[in-house]
Amino acid sequence: MIKDIYILGSTGSVGTTTLKIIDKDKRNFNIKLLTTNGNVNKIFKQALKYNVNKIVIFDKEKYKKNLEKFKERKIKAYSTIKDALKSNKKKSHLTINAISGIDGLEPSLNIIKYTKNFATANKESIICGWEFLDKECKKNKTNFIPLDSEHFSIWTLLKPGNHNLIKKIYLTASGGPFLNKKLKNIKNIKPKLALKHPNWKMGKKITIDSATMMNKIFEVIEASKIFDLNINKFEILIHPRSYLHAIVHFNNGLTKLLAHNTTMEIPITNAIYENNYNYYDKHNFNFNKLNGNNFIKPSKQNFPLLNILNSNFKNTYFEVILVSINDLLVKKYLENKISYFSLHKFMLTLIKEPFLSKFFDLKPKNINDIKNMVIRTNQYVEKYLKYNVKQN
Repeated sequence: MIKDIYILGSTGSVGTTTLKIIDKDKRNFNIKLLTTNGNVNKIFKQALKYNVNKIVIFDKEKYKKNLEKFKERKIKAYSTIKDALKSNKKKSHLTINAISGIDGLEPSLNIIKYTKNFATANKESIICGWEFLDKECKKNKTNFIPLDSEHFSIWTLLKPGNHNLIKKIYLTASGGPFLNKKLKNIKNIKPKLALKHPNWKMGKKITIDSATMMNKIFEVIEASKIFDLNINKFEILIHPRSYLHAIVHFNNGLTKLLAHNTTMEIPITNAIYENNYNYYDKHNFNFNKLNGNNFIKPSKQNFPLLNILNSNFKNTYFEVILVSINDLLVKKYLENKISYFSLHKFMLTLIKEPFLSKFFDLKPKNINDIKNMVIRTNQYVEKYLKYNVKQN
């Protein structure tokens, strides 16, 4: 039976990996929708190669500018998910959300009712809008599948109903490119060096988040929401080889571990084939990546952003503000407008600013509340940096 698939963010790292997997088995899949923010040339080539007749370009200027280009090849282009799918009467088998950043939340909410299974690697949308995503999935009887390697590992290890047996869940981190360096010695390190991740090939933003450990902080928050567990149930361990992705320790004394090579192909492939796929691995199980490997507890001196996990998480605007601040600071760092040290310093300072912290006890009621808070936070951070970067 041919399965229909939608891919959100098809031009990014996770999106292209998904297409690479499907490319090996085209006869069993029918890609019905691709989306991009603004990489028009790439999505045009993808649509032609995979015979996709519906695409979405979220950047409205680029959408208008390139509309005729797609019309000439009989590809229907849209600027929103709603417009692209409003006439659909049949659900797709699977949607892969590979969009990065908070921009992935609205497309997620708009597409869930059109798909039987919703698999996402978009951590920011889960962190900021999990209550809305979970509600929409339950309302439309859509299965939720986490795609981040750590969360997919936990999801695979757990059985329905055994959440109350969990004593501790360990998420592993590589430690990034600066694992053996003290922050004080790399405070002015340039982005090109921070982007040299030792194990993973990822987008720029997530690679910087890996270096600062912010990515792992997000993953802990994300996991606590997906699995409905107190954030104190989670702990971060540095595992430099990135072979083991999650450890679940149960109250009955049993511990489960899940390992796989450093490629997103494995969780994505298993999501697509429902854990029923003969994945080719020339090394089989790699004992050398576990033998003699010592786990390390990350130091808050070297990774000061870990202090954020001491915050009181209550599903409020805190998570939205946290994601927004980090997004903007990473952008400024990649543009060489702030230093690597300042990225940490401003992050920890800004979440204590009264203008922002006054919202930490309030909850967004809908996606528009979240979008407005992102705008408000960005405006405040821009003003803050305009003054404080000059003083540093």
